[in-house]
Amino acid sequence: MKEVGTIAKHHDDTRINGEITATTCRLIGVDGSQLGLFGIRDAQRVADEQGLDLVEIAPNAEPPVCRVMDYGKFKYQQAMKAKQARKNQSRVEVKEMKFRPKIDVGDYETKKGHVMRFLKKGARVKITIMFRGREMAHPEQGLNVLERLAADLKPYATVESAPKLEGRNMLMLLAPIKGAFDDVESKEDDTQN
Repeated sequence: MKEVGTIAKHHDDTRINGEITATTCRLIGVDGSQLGLFGIRDAQRVADEQGLDLVEIAPNAEPPVCRVMDYGKFKYQQAMKAKQARKNQSRVEVKEMKFRPKIDVGDYETKKGHVMRFLKKGARVKITIMFRGREMAHPEQGLNVLERLAADLKPYATVESAPKLEGRNMLMLLAPIKGAFDDVESKEDDTQN
């Protein structure tokens, strides 16, 4: 018979084997079947005979509910599920595009195309207007560029934070609108066919 002693110290509030303080418990078997009410020593003996752990899963119930299971394997599976969930969760990227207050039409269109590409990939875009020297005397020129960009991208992005001046830079944050690019892609597919 395998001796089921204490396992590696766990950091959650779950009590196992000898740590369970109740005198009686409602016991659930390995397969999930209800085995009925047991004294805690009898329940521990059932777990020991199967080479498994007795785990208190509902300590606040009357009487507490305990389950016979391989606790180490259970913790490993929980860790793998958590790791998978972290892997599947999407992180929102924030890209940055820098403009100048006196930007030329060609440069503006090119940078607007880059911003569109970032938005299409689902990233939020921070638009920065950089002022140099005497350009600080006319911040309205930078504001005009930002307002023009916001108007051009209105079908695809929302202004998450309005233009604000911070030192020698003016900042604005754009967030993509969900599903806005689906229409564009379907129209492009129609024109290609």
